[in-house]
Amino acid sequence: MTGQETSSKKEIVVTGFGGQGIVLAGRILGKAAALGDHRESTLVQSYGPESRGGACSAQVIISDGVIHYPYVRKPDILSAMSQAGYEKYADLVEEDGIILIDQDLVKPKPGKASVFAIPSTRFAEELGRKMMANIIMIGFIVATTGAVSHQAALQTVEKSVPKGTEKKNLEAFSKGYDFGLALFKGREKKAAGQVGA
Repeated sequence: MTGQETSSKKEIVVTGFGGQGIVLAGRILGKAAALGDHRESTLVQSYGPESRGGACSAQVIISDGVIHYPYVRKPDILSAMSQAGYEKYADLVEEDGIILIDQDLVKPKPGKASVFAIPSTRFAEELGRKMMANIIMIGFIVATTGAVSHQAALQTVEKSVPKGTEKKNLEAFSKGYDFGLALFKGREKKAAGQVGA
């Protein structure tokens, strides 16, 4: 699976800890798929015993057809913003799946799925709002997986964030998106160089 690919169905888990905006990230992906890309989507969310700081996840299924079961069984995409979330779901990811991590918060172990890392929390701090790490991660998810279209995600982010923060959040989304695109361009160049060698 490579960036910008779209298939008829994608099972996505966004995980982290309470206070990171994990459920909002899942909601944005689901809404972007349904309202922007006119596809079917479901969202199931779960919290640990205490919401802020506890384990938290959002399961999103996006499909061209009817979704009969709303829970993710085998994620195609895992976005992990905490080590505990990563450890809970990483082994479930499909062999050709993609795992996206916050590189400062998650240390991945060797596995079959492709792993892509972004310093989303650090980027958010550089933008002056640590709470925007989830929006940076959404941009990264869109760039690296093509789960929803860029336009649909952009519009949904703008409508989903608190009034007055739209400009900053769109900047955060673009930072994650651009980082993801640059990562893929770098990998493609590297792969082309190795083929020619």
